[in-house]
Amino acid sequence: MTKEEVYDIGGMHCAACSAAVERATRRLPGVERSDVNLPLNRMTIAYDDNAVSSREIIVAVEKVGFTASAHETQTASPASGADESLRRLSERAELIVMAALSAVLLYVSMGSMLIENLPLPAFMDMDAKPFGFALTQLLLTVPIMFLGRRFFVSGFKSLVARAPNMDALVAISCAASFIYSVVSMYTLSYSSHGVHGLYFESAAVVLTLVSLGKNLEARSKEKTLGAIKKLMELTPATALLVYKGGQWEVPVETLKPGDTVLVKTGEKFPLDGVVKSGSGGADESMLTGESLPVEKGVGDAVIGGSLAVSGALFVEITKVGADTTLARIIKLVEDAQGKKAPISKTADSVAGVFVPIVIALALLAAVAWLVAGEEISFALRIFTSVLVIACPCAMGLATPTAIIVGTGVGAREGILLRSGEALETAHKTAVAVLDKTGTVTQGVARVTELVSLDLPENELLRLAAAGESLSAHPLAKAVCDEVLERGLDWQAPSGSREMLIGEHETLPGLGLRTELGGKTLLLGNERLMAQEGADIEPLKARADELSARGETLIWVALDGKALGLIALADAVKPTSHEAVQSLKRLGIHTVLLTGDNARAAEHIGALVGVDEVVSEVLPEDKARVVEGFQSGGKIVMMVGDGINDAPALARADIGCAVGGGSDIAIEAAELVLMKDDLRDVPRAIELSRLTIRNIKQNLFWAFCYNVLGLPIAAGALYPALGLLLSPMIGAIAMSLSSIFVVTNALRLRGKKF
Repeated sequence: MTKEEVYDIGGMHCAACSAAVERATRRLPGVERSDVNLPLNRMTIAYDDNAVSSREIIVAVEKVGFTASAHETQTASPASGADESLRRLSERAELIVMAALSAVLLYVSMGSMLIENLPLPAFMDMDAKPFGFALTQLLLTVPIMFLGRRFFVSGFKSLVARAPNMDALVAISCAASFIYSVVSMYTLSYSSHGVHGLYFESAAVVLTLVSLGKNLEARSKEKTLGAIKKLMELTPATALLVYKGGQWEVPVETLKPGDTVLVKTGEKFPLDGVVKSGSGGADESMLTGESLPVEKGVGDAVIGGSLAVSGALFVEITKVGADTTLARIIKLVEDAQGKKAPISKTADSVAGVFVPIVIALALLAAVAWLVAGEEISFALRIFTSVLVIACPCAMGLATPTAIIVGTGVGAREGILLRSGEALETAHKTAVAVLDKTGTVTQGVARVTELVSLDLPENELLRLAAAGESLSAHPLAKAVCDEVLERGLDWQAPSGSREMLIGEHETLPGLGLRTELGGKTLLLGNERLMAQEGADIEPLKARADELSARGETLIWVALDGKALGLIALADAVKPTSHEAVQSLKRLGIHTVLLTGDNARAAEHIGALVGVDEVVSEVLPEDKARVVEGFQSGGKIVMMVGDGINDAPALARADIGCAVGGGSDIAIEAAELVLMKDDLRDVPRAIELSRLTIRNIKQNLFWAFCYNVLGLPIAAGALYPALGLLLSPMIGAIAMSLSSIFVVTNALRLRGKKF
């Protein structure tokens, strides 16, 4: 029978670690799926319990250097960050110590070779006191290797488990350099020439640089924890419980289905429920993406975490705990992160073949020379030379160096890439899914058109603003903002005071009625006009056209006579059309995804020129739409700004949040547009393409010298020419490849995209 279980994994600190855990568990019989959620340190595994047991799964994880334990609580809550923070501080302190010791080591070992008469104590003189020179390097290297011991533990365990990762490459290269240097130290007792066989700085500096890369990579782990934490913060801590004729402030977690709570203007709905009495507006943009508040009356459903923007409502709780809409969104974010297929690192893929081959070649060469009659010392030199020349030190720098430079260039241009994986994946984007509200559009209602029967447009607008000035509704604010932009004054036109406002009444679901200069001003929808007997027929055709475009209409009537209407809509950002066209030129299929109605969505889609429009969707549907494109084998980028986009952002191969969006959207995304400019989406993809090209070039240089030197290091030229490649030459070749890698990565800084 197939079971699905969740395990907490300990000891992971990078993407290579999570990949090693996945490889080890997927290799077990009966395992159908194994996905590691690195930010949560959690593994979800589906397996046939008749073929494999929980204990065998735990043992498999332990064999590759990590710990595993059953995840007991199923509540969607981020792990305590106290221990994690202490661990990060400890690793940062260790990195600083490693960097300081490496700098001193480089000064001692390489300084005198580069600068003549470099100040050094007499006991460190390379020629006069070779043993002191070597011992100083050893004493500086040992603490660095101790601080970087996790690479050796993880690397060698991964080799034993036949799942080599980047740690294995680092462990072999550093161990080879260190061991050969220690052996060379012993030769100093009878020959000072051994001082040229010291490569302590190679082992130490490689460990330090790789540790820096791991530290930078680890910082990206927190984004999902931050997203889930902010989602949980949407639920208020307390609610006003109505019980036995009184009102009591109680913790939200004590509420149960059937309880009645009072929610006032400016407060959040504690949990999902149904309005029992009262009326008002609810801001549900966190769920639907709809920028306008939704009017709520008796029998209407409300959603926990949404905000009451007007009125007072008595709500009967219908869902609590994991059943609420907000809890389901949190679960979606966790699941999307956990099931996202990890990006295959080129270096990891090569390591699985390269490392065993190199070790086999080194052993084969050493044995061959022993059989040929050479001494053990000669064979050991051959063995070490092969390992040193093949040590993929530059390989450890190839990817992270390019990513660090690429992300730096992106940050300079206002494109924040929160992880190296985002940079590595973005160039493969085949589908760009764009949220409408706040991403393609401004996210706030604006007056788009004024249609008047007899009055001048400005006079119609001035009348409407006078009535709306006492309302806190977003549509009222949009009308008043338009008046201010036009420099009008609804209070005292031409120095008079005939616009004095009297009684003001809000009509739920209809609009409002205001006494204005002794006359009755009506502002509202078509139903209000019909109820008050105002004739709107002369404007009906134009109103239908505007409604067909998805615009919201406010009718204006004075003393029962219709004067005109004001159309409002969420305006398209000036750069949206250009951004969509740039994406299409890159061969990317563009999709507009929104919770808004179909008419508004189709209209906006036509304005910006997207290939496809998907409308009237909830957060669960948004994530499923993304998954639908992924099921066809396409790499999907989701671009959004709202809380409602978080599940889709997490589910997509690349989540992209606009800078002006919610903190939750930004936390759930791998790519953030700091300038809130959609044109940065195609620019980010172009940056990814340049970086990937650079990484491939780096990987070539990382192997070029090593692969060419392998036959020489194995002694292929020794019988005919007496030419034997020493470990020193191998180290030089290794250093040159690293220099090429770093220099090539730095070229990205001058690229235009």
